[in-house]
Amino acid sequence: MCNILISGYYGFNNIGDESILRTVIDNLREKLPDAEITVLSHDPAATEAKYGVRAARRMSLWDILRCVWRCDLLLSGGGSLLQDATSGRSILYYLFILRLAQLLGKKTFIYSQGIGPINSSRNRRLTARVLRRASGIVVRDEASRDLLLSIGVPGRLVQVTADPVIRVRKADTALGLEILEREGCPRNPDKLTVGWALKSRKASPALLAEVERCILWLREAYGADAVLIPFFQSEDIGVCETVAARLEGKAGCLRRKYLSEEMLSIIGCMDVLVGVRLHSLIYAAVMGVPMLGISYDPKVDSFLDSIGRPTVCSVEDFTCERFQAAFREVMENRASIRSGVADRLDCLIRKLDRNEELIREILGGAGR
Repeated sequence: MCNILISGYYGFNNIGDESILRTVIDNLREKLPDAEITVLSHDPAATEAKYGVRAARRMSLWDILRCVWRCDLLLSGGGSLLQDATSGRSILYYLFILRLAQLLGKKTFIYSQGIGPINSSRNRRLTARVLRRASGIVVRDEASRDLLLSIGVPGRLVQVTADPVIRVRKADTALGLEILEREGCPRNPDKLTVGWALKSRKASPALLAEVERCILWLREAYGADAVLIPFFQSEDIGVCETVAARLEGKAGCLRRKYLSEEMLSIIGCMDVLVGVRLHSLIYAAVMGVPMLGISYDPKVDSFLDSIGRPTVCSVEDFTCERFQAAFREVMENRASIRSGVADRLDCLIRKLDRNEELIREILGGAGR
């Protein structure tokens, strides 16, 4: 029996992060069936009910101390936890928990994270100081590894695999079809359906204007339906509703909040997915849906590169003309794109097994 404590951005109903947690828990249970798992969560009751694990309050110092004291290994979960681009405080929170565990003599493990950007020189020094003491470090892309090497983390400690969400199980699209019908966006089998997963924080007026032009062009050139998908509902619903309103009925919009399994099924119903949100693109890859990625962060470029797909452009220089060229290429090569992405995903999934292999080695075979 071993006790594993998972730290990350959990309990906030962010589909990407909850998908990470689901895959991490599932794979720990498969590879270390005797492990007892506890999660630091914003909503411990919901996390316990959903995943069948123990959970504690992520911002309670007492809960953190108690959970770290009783764990054998602290797993700093996937996602982009160690970065200071969106917040100068969150990186300090995650580093604090890692360092606390180290001071209490616990093993610490970085699980397929995307590292960076880390802009503050102080944060770069602190990150290097803490991660040099980690028992194992696995990152999801080479850019993350390169950043760690540049700040002084020894290369022997760092291994590259992939984003853990690529291991999520495929969903039955019947559920997605029901949801689209209920939301007033019924799937017409005789028409193309293009999904748009925008990100509110990166949605400038110029970007939205170009998105609207693209949706109108798709209607005219392909007779395609458009569905605006708020992947992180509480953040993205406003921008999706704004675009839908401006288009006056020429695009559908999902207005309710959906669980990760439901969202996976919804995306599986699309013929093409245009995504700014990283995990919307990962969901499309898992479901065999050709995607067009618009980058707001290097992690988007890294993922697309790992599956052999180019980035259309960034949110800053997105234009309808660039989109048109990329969309035509996808339509001409859909079968080969699906096949190529599926092959790349299989390779990446096999790489992900390295996380659990390392954890077993670190724990000395505990959980066998």
